Amino acid sequence: MNKPAGRVLHGYFRSSAAYRVRIALAWKELAYRQAPVSLIKGEQQADGYRRLNPQGLVPALEDGGRVLTQSLAICEYLEEAYPDTPRLLPDDVVARAEVRALAQQIACDLHPLNNLRVLRYLVEVLGTDDAQKQRWYAHWTQEGLAAFESTLARTAGMYCVGDTVSLADVCLVPQVFNARRFDVDLAPYPRLQAVAGRLEALPAFEAAHPARQPDAA
Repeated sequence: MNKPAGRVLHGYFRSSAAYRVRIALAWKELAYRQAPVSLIKGEQQADGYRRLNPQGLVPALEDGGRVLTQSLAICEYLEEAYPDTPRLLPDDVVARAEVRALAQQIACDLHPLNNLRVLRYLVEVLGTDDAQKQRWYAHWTQEGLAAFESTLARTAGMYCVGDTVSLADVCLVPQVFNARRFDVDLAPYPRLQAVAGRLEALPAFEAAHPARQPDAA
């Protein structure tokens, strides 16, 4: 990996969005330093972090004096800023659109309904119990993954789009991790499981796994 050159990732080990960026950085062999932000302790709401990211969300990436937010925007920034590193977007215009569509199915449509702040609101404000929260999580995850599985029928090879790792794969693996964590049945999605299994064995994906992060202890 190249030298960090002031590259700092502010994230949380179990955050899907931060997980995506860790995968992208590892895949592109870009060194960085981690600055953990505990979502459980509410550190994302501290004034210091809010100055870095006014949304109070993770991740935020500092790179050479710039601050980038939103995981997909960060990944596309890395793609454009470091074109000589392994790619995450194909050259073919149709394949590139397919990659972005799959990535957005997860990052824009599925994940926002099930992230920590939504689940907390369900419990702390709306008064749902654990069983109701689990039904909410499972419903939206199964709906999203079913659509993803159907899309893979026309796009997948070894990975989500053909036989090359892409931004779609970067989004898939964290979502599968979360689904397992919340005991969502993945049996109805054999293509998705097969792709995820191949990805999880790759060194960059292994290095980005939540269990291997400094704040996982």
